Amino acid sequence: MSVDFTDYRDIFLNDRPLMDARAPIEFHKGAFPGVVNLPLMNDIERQRIGTCYKQHGQQAAIELGHQLVSGAVKAGRIEAWADFARAHPDGYLYCFRGGLRSQITQQWLRDEAGIDYPRIGGGYKAMRSFLIDTLDDAVAQCDFVLLGGMTGTGKTEALVQLRNGLDLEGHANHRGSSFGKRATGQPSNIDFENRLAIDILKKRATGIEQFVLEDESRVVGSCALPLPLYQGMQQYPMVWLEDSFEHRVERILRDYVVDLSAEFCAVHGEAGFALFGERLLASLNNVQKRLGGERHRRMLVLMEEALAEQGRTGAVDLHRGWIEGLLGEYYDPMYVFQREKKGARIEFAGEREAVIEYLRQRVNQKG
Repeated sequence: MSVDFTDYRDIFLNDRPLMDARAPIEFHKGAFPGVVNLPLMNDIERQRIGTCYKQHGQQAAIELGHQLVSGAVKAGRIEAWADFARAHPDGYLYCFRGGLRSQITQQWLRDEAGIDYPRIGGGYKAMRSFLIDTLDDAVAQCDFVLLGGMTGTGKTEALVQLRNGLDLEGHANHRGSSFGKRATGQPSNIDFENRLAIDILKKRATGIEQFVLEDESRVVGSCALPLPLYQGMQQYPMVWLEDSFEHRVERILRDYVVDLSAEFCAVHGEAGFALFGERLLASLNNVQKRLGGERHRRMLVLMEEALAEQGRTGAVDLHRGWIEGLLGEYYDPMYVFQREKKGARIEFAGEREAVIEYLRQRVNQKG
């Protein structure tokens, strides 16, 4: 019989294949990258068994479980587990706490399919605790520097060129601003934290002890930064990325119009462009109060005209109107204020190549 595996560091460093036997509702609240959900019980079965357990105790709940998951249903689930086990002989299975559900899954696999498949001791809860500790340890033990700059300076583009960069927006699948929603949805907050923790774990395993991350607010879209990290970001030193107004307009045009509309069309097909237009207009409306009525109306007219032209001819030139207006009248004044407020923490400022070179040299100096 297999011994329960508890080397969580090995699991995440080596991307071990994982089979999650929890119900779908649990899986969607939080899981780990690349994990396959092959539940012992579906949501309705889990709910019925839980009610039975509360009313009649564990033995009655177990008996009901065997009734609900029997015959063809049981055979189908065992077949799916066996297929996963054969395809991933180096993998593991788990449930929430490493208890009854994973024991039953493991036993049925052994008895019905002849496969002795290992399970993870402590289950999802223990692995999740390990990743939370990984985040907390990094905040306590590592050196962090923030990358700041005006909207459109290409902070993420610079960040991903650094082997010690932590791409918070990438993990959150969101560009961070009011216009930052992607065509695909965001992960749950737990999934976001798990992705970030695994990224840190892997980087620290290569010897990295200094990290660069973008200066963000507490939330990136709907994903909240871990509180210890966010609290640290209020004191970390900062490097400021600079670029010309014209370059920033072109970068925003590319990222938020050309690339985003293509992304929507790739995901949603013929309906993609209309959905892209709705998303862009909704993003503008989200900052209506902060813009003020007159500015919002002016930007809205420019955006609607640009979308109409893009829809007719594919040309995106008119989008520069609202982009220039938002940068000059809304975003830039906010960032000027932020730079002044954080000025004492800025240890270097420059354009991309200079900033990247400085940050690479900084690692060597600190090392």
